[in-house]
Amino acid sequence: MQSYSEFLDLSVGFPQEGFDVIDDELYFQDLNLMEMIETYGTPLRFTYLPLVSKKIQQAKILFQTAILKNNYRGDYKYCYCTKSSHFKHIVEEALKNNIHLETSSAFDMPMVDALEKKGHLTKDTTIICNGFKTYQYKQYIIDMLHDGYTNIIPVLDNKEEFNLFDDEVDIETPCNLGIRIAAEEQPDSQFYTSRLGVRMEDIIDFYNNKIVHNPNFRVKLLHFFINSGITDSPYYWNELEKYVTLYCKFKKINPDLDTLDIGGGMPFKDSLVFDFDYEYMVNEIVKRIKEICAIHEVMEPDIITEFGKYTVAEASGILYKVLGRKQQNDRERWLMLDGSFITNLPDVWALNQKYILLPINNWDAEYERVNLGGITCDGQDYYNQEAHMNSVFMPKTRKVQYLGFFHTGAYQEVLSGYGGIHHCLLPSPKHVLIRRNRDESFNFEVFGEEQNSKQVLKILGY
Repeated sequence: MQSYSEFLDLSVGFPQEGFDVIDDELYFQDLNLMEMIETYGTPLRFTYLPLVSKKIQQAKILFQTAILKNNYRGDYKYCYCTKSSHFKHIVEEALKNNIHLETSSAFDMPMVDALEKKGHLTKDTTIICNGFKTYQYKQYIIDMLHDGYTNIIPVLDNKEEFNLFDDEVDIETPCNLGIRIAAEEQPDSQFYTSRLGVRMEDIIDFYNNKIVHNPNFRVKLLHFFINSGITDSPYYWNELEKYVTLYCKFKKINPDLDTLDIGGGMPFKDSLVFDFDYEYMVNEIVKRIKEICAIHEVMEPDIITEFGKYTVAEASGILYKVLGRKQQNDRERWLMLDGSFITNLPDVWALNQKYILLPINNWDAEYERVNLGGITCDGQDYYNQEAHMNSVFMPKTRKVQYLGFFHTGAYQEVLSGYGGIHHCLLPSPKHVLIRRNRDESFNFEVFGEEQNSKQVLKILGY
């Protein structure tokens, strides 16, 4: 019988970048995960911050290379979508790389202001304000405009939002605007058109009727968002062509327009068989935008991307201990974990999202097919399929077993409600941040201890 290590290598090829096995134990980015478990216990969420900067730099190099290769005349700006992870340690790490931010709701704005006051960004940093604008969200934007944020750009989600800003903006504090296009949804969607944005056929008329003669506003940016993200598919390329063509038509009547915000992020590595040609896709996007602009005899726009999952997903993981083993029938063996998918990795439960799953120890043992069960009493709290196969395999052993889910850094803490109340009152796990010192040694910081019962009961009113 093969060992688990041999089985995985034959199945997908292993080790892979970022992962290695030394003395029967898994290492992630050179981190000894068993040592972390012995120090901090499980369940344990960790974030390796240098990976955030690495992903940003990789994308910036890809776009700059494509711009040079295609003699593209526009510039490129990398915006981080704060909604993927609002945590201070994430946003501060991202901002080390001379990037910009995209916001989606009211409370993003005081967060941006706090980052500016601490020197992590300046009032010249581009802030793309997306989302449906509540009165509070709009008021924060107006206040920051008056406070000297010169590159804050509210993106109109509907035509009525313009009236909110028109009442508050004057010639002394002019406002650069963006307009979001209501994109067509994927063929398998329940809807034809996104609920967000202004209909394509209405945008130019809206500009001519409401904005063109108002000296307080300039429409600088056209934004679209494709839910599927950046994919090499006929749907994506068709949508891109439509929106770049609209940009060209709009540009001819609005010389102030100079930026195209191509919303929809690049994918992250969510399985050991992940195969995405980043270099090809970025080059093809830049090339096609240039070609469409040439057809319409329009100067190429500056390009803004909004990358959230791509920025933060691969920096984090969560580690569990197998608490018990259950044989429920002839074929179904369960490993019961000391945590919950519903509360720790809600996208597993809600979206059937797959993550990289690997054992931390016992790699030399034989392997077996298993189901993973969370510790809640909910029938949906399980994980039984990998992205590349309809099964989960783990070492077959009676020894203590640990395992980890990797590249889980986007949305999971926010969706599960960090520090709040969780299903079956399971506590939020301990969270450790990891940085590199100048001598390349690791620096560990406990960002959050595991919740205790007093904290939970206080929230519940006891």
